[in-house]
Amino acid sequence: MKEAREYRMEELAEKAGITVRTLRFYRERGLIPPPRREGRIAWYDEHHLARLRTIAALLERGHTLNGIADLATAFESGRDVGEVLGLGEPTEETPVRLTPEALADYFEGQVTPENLATALELGYLATDGEEIVHISRRLLDVSAALVREGVPLSVVLDAGRRVRVHAEALAGLFVDVLTTHSADGQLDKLRPLAKSVVEAELSMAMDRRLRQAPPA
Repeated sequence: MKEAREYRMEELAEKAGITVRTLRFYRERGLIPPPRREGRIAWYDEHHLARLRTIAALLERGHTLNGIADLATAFESGRDVGEVLGLGEPTEETPVRLTPEALADYFEGQVTPENLATALELGYLATDGEEIVHISRRLLDVSAALVREGVPLSVVLDAGRRVRVHAEALAGLFVDVLTTHSADGQLDKLRPLAKSVVEAELSMAMDRRLRQAPPA
């Protein structure tokens, strides 16, 4: 097992490519967690180094120190990945591990403290040390595509919140039907059929709405 590396302040600053003065400033602003103290010596570890590299990357992407501090506060208040995923990973969704700067690249300019807090609250994102875990590769890619098409991330998240209410109701309906009328052990086989019904009904409903919409 790899031994955990620790650094004195001067070593950490050199490793991160910043000055000791900057490191002290970040510590005073709460941008990095407090070091481990051994007498008068402060010891920093790989988590501190990862946080400093994240700060540098976010600064390069145009975030301010105040904004980064707010993002860190939202990030640290998020639920742990184990709590979000429960006892096991989703059966059909693939979680995605991201650094904070990679998440910022997905949603350029729109990873605000408010949007991050909303995504954490909805359980789309969870924390795992210095990493962020998105619960679903499909949702991440679709959300990023909508943002690229000009839909604000805050609107995408609000739509996701509203969709979830209907999705929970539909899931309850189909689980009730399948558990009542299917043989034991057949739920996995019938699950794709339930999803096909929802997809077809949604497609037809969108057709109807588009026909009713006034011409542009």
